[in-house]
Amino acid sequence: MNAKNPVPPQELEGALELSPGEWPDRELYLMLTALVVPRPIGWISTVSAAGVRNVAPYSYFNLMGSDPFVVAFGSSGVKDSLRNIREVPEFVCNIVTGHVLEKMNFTSADYPPEQDEFEWAGLTPATSMKVRPPRVGEAKAHLECQLVQVVSERNTHVVIGRVVHVHVDKSVWRNGRVDPRLLDPVCRLSGSLYASLGEIMSVQRPAWKDLEGSAGQDRMPRLERR
Repeated sequence: MNAKNPVPPQELEGALELSPGEWPDRELYLMLTALVVPRPIGWISTVSAAGVRNVAPYSYFNLMGSDPFVVAFGSSGVKDSLRNIREVPEFVCNIVTGHVLEKMNFTSADYPPEQDEFEWAGLTPATSMKVRPPRVGEAKAHLECQLVQVVSERNTHVVIGRVVHVHVDKSVWRNGRVDPRLLDPVCRLSGSLYASLGEIMSVQRPAWKDLEGSAGQDRMPRLERR
């Protein structure tokens, strides 16, 4: 910690320049999680070798690639989800939507390993198609995953999984696609703050064949509000 800046200033006189170690880790965490937003939430269900079910939310979560299709979530410390995945190398990413936000939040408590969060939160454990951990029956979509690897750096553990099966409820499907408005995803902001989808905008990705020989910005695709 920098002795001159033990806590964040209430106001800024200019732009903030900061390196890790100059503030307490907790303060830097609060700032970074307020900047890297919105974050999708992976509601990760696992099962221990003894058969104890677990489900917990992680906002360090995303789809990381499409060849193969892999997802990743980050665990700060070794929690029950990571312990279970090391015992049974499979998990389910249950997509968090507005109607399950309170139940999702309830599963974020620090339950002892022998406790079943499905039972505590009144969730339905639905049988998965290709992995042993159950899906959250109330969720509208699920990604069943098999562990690829765990990458660890100090107290951060990034769990990478290959998607082996996808389940999507018919209520969120329209015109051959998942409709984001029908899905109603919830994202994490910072602290206890969450957000819903809000306004949807569209902007087409440019292609070099349309830009070559132009002045550049005159070919910039324009934003459309939906």
